[in-house]
Amino acid sequence: MSKSAVVERYSLMIVRVAETGPATYSLDFAARLAGVHPEILRYYCRLGLFGERRAQPGAELVFDDGALLELRRFERYRLHHRVDRKTLRLICSLKREVERLQAELRFRSGS
Repeated sequence: MSKSAVVERYSLMIVRVAETGPATYSLDFAARLAGVHPEILRYYCRLGLFGERRAQPGAELVFDDGALLELRRFERYRLHHRVDRKTLRLICSLKREVERLQAELRFRSGS
């Protein structure tokens, strides 16, 4: 019984991929992606919810994926849990403090 030999040919292709930085979004586009009005996003920046850098007058308001995730979280707290903006600011402050302490703990433990 003869078996036909299957010959497979493979080709090698070298593809050059340019390294890119993280995606960034303008204020209007970030607001559109998150489903909020740009003025709400500006207000959150003035409150310092996205850090002190964006709270400064005249600061360039550019957002990355992490900021969009935070924005969605803020809106969920505000809309679904009825958290007012003052409490939202406190929650953000506490969250940043916890993240800072976790980073310090990782540093001290050598992880």
